[in-house]
Amino acid sequence: MLKLGHVLNDRGSKYAVSGCDARDRAEVDAALKDLKRDKSYAKATHNTWAVLLSDGGPLKGDDGESGAGMVIVRMLEREGLEDHLIVVTRWYGGKHLGGDRFRHVQTCVRAYLDQLAA
Repeated sequence: MLKLGHVLNDRGSKYAVSGCDARDRAEVDAALKDLKRDKSYAKATHNTWAVLLSDGGPLKGDDGESGAGMVIVRMLEREGLEDHLIVVTRWYGGKHLGGDRFRHVQTCVRAYLDQLAA
């Protein structure tokens, strides 16, 4: 799994992004379990994720960050990136971010996609 670590901070919340190849739900579950073996990721408030399966369509998990999984799905669709799981992790900093949280998810996914292209 490629982990970019902390991508940005806002009002105490910290965001990170990770990802790997995943061709089915079993591989998604295994990757999420592997990520959460890292204690800091296991203690995160949210591990939001999405993947476009070439033979099953989109899968997503908001992990309490309502709507964030769909943001990742839309970005994967625009990129045409299939069979690749992206996880955006947030450690809540005590202040609600409102709509900014969606922009932060986009920023994290964009940083990950840029890293993949490099």
